[in-house]
Amino acid sequence: MASSPQNKLLRVGVIQDGRIVEEHHVRRDTVTIGNDARNTIVLPAAEDRPSRFPLLENQNQQYQLVFDETMDGRVNLGSSDVDFHALRNQGLATRRGNLYVLPLQESARGKVELGDATVFFQFVSPPPEEARPTLPPDVKGSAWKTMDRLFFGILAASLLIHFTGAAVILATPPPEERELALDQLEDRFVRAIIPPAPPQQEKPAETGPAEAKEDAHKDEPKKDAAAEKPAETRSPGDAAEHRKQVEQKVAGKGLLKILGSASSGGAGAFADVLGGSAGGGDVAQALAGAGGVGVATEASVGSVGQRGGGSGKVTSIGEVGTQGGGKVDLGAKQEAKVEGRVKDSAPEVDSSSVDRDALARYVKQRLKAIQNCYEKELKRNPSLKGKVVVRFSIKPSGRAGDIDVEENTLSNDAVGSCIRAVIRTWVFPFKPADDVTVAYPFVFSPAG
Repeated sequence: MASSPQNKLLRVGVIQDGRIVEEHHVRRDTVTIGNDARNTIVLPAAEDRPSRFPLLENQNQQYQLVFDETMDGRVNLGSSDVDFHALRNQGLATRRGNLYVLPLQESARGKVELGDATVFFQFVSPPPEEARPTLPPDVKGSAWKTMDRLFFGILAASLLIHFTGAAVILATPPPEERELALDQLEDRFVRAIIPPAPPQQEKPAETGPAEAKEDAHKDEPKKDAAAEKPAETRSPGDAAEHRKQVEQKVAGKGLLKILGSASSGGAGAFADVLGGSAGGGDVAQALAGAGGVGVATEASVGSVGQRGGGSGKVTSIGEVGTQGGGKVDLGAKQEAKVEGRVKDSAPEVDSSSVDRDALARYVKQRLKAIQNCYEKELKRNPSLKGKVVVRFSIKPSGRAGDIDVEENTLSNDAVGSCIRAVIRTWVFPFKPADDVTVAYPFVFSPAG
């Protein structure tokens, strides 16, 4: 039985001046010609010839001849020789654009004329494989003869020592660690565990009660001799002097400092209000001419008595207290909650390899992410509602690809872009042989 072209070699070469100048044997590669150095056959550049032209193509493990209108040649189809002109006119070659293609059988051979060069081709049987010569066993040698015995001996001894030592270490039980008491530790470990106490500072010697009283008396300012005398034993001159000292001490404090006093020698605030008549005099004297105005004294306050039906008491300004305002709770700032509804319809699936009900159950479990895309835009537009149809393909790996928004009645591209990003992260529990196209609709409406 004759061998097929798939098992034969394609012999191709170049003939110039009646002799073969170049020859190749190819099995499955495409034979190209032209002036490019990557071609199988390199020819000089020509105006009507491209730099790389596939003359013999290997398609589906069968060679086919490719030629154009400008080429000339002949092909032997087994029973007769046919030139390229007859192949083009009789329809024996299939037209492919500006080229013609002719499938070649195992018995086909031919030539293509390209100016001063002729390219020939034919199918030949591969040469039989020659048996490789083998050396006799004495000459061949063995692995033991070619091995460095000294190196092998050192390597074996080293491995034996290492493995023996490892086995001894593993077989020996670990030593028991005896716990030591604190007094059995060395001094350096004790110092590391218990740091020494810092040196205590010496306390000064305590003084007796008599010395403490003397120090206290030294620190206290000496009191005026006239102030230490009892009020009953003071003379009229001492009482006037004591009164004058008290007025001088009080004149620069509190309201008296603002209003001024006779002892300070200035008119004070009353002088600014009442004029020069009040300067340096008594306040009662300054207000003597005013009707219904007087200086309140303890006797005058007591004589007025109580007015009204309630009970009360006379209170000084120091006993009047104030109460601060109550705490006003404005409450924490809260964001208005916006909710939306998402309803999915039955999807359209182009292949039976993907169960539509199982796909719907898978998507229902992930509707919360789709709802978040809608509610994000619903906060900006409370009247946002409509339908979004997303078309995508389920790849053999289970991933979603070619995701596109086919219909969007929301008039909001942000929702569609968000849905596409969510679907891109899904991994479906389907492994179809080819890509399966799915159209999935979602209907959005505000809650309530």
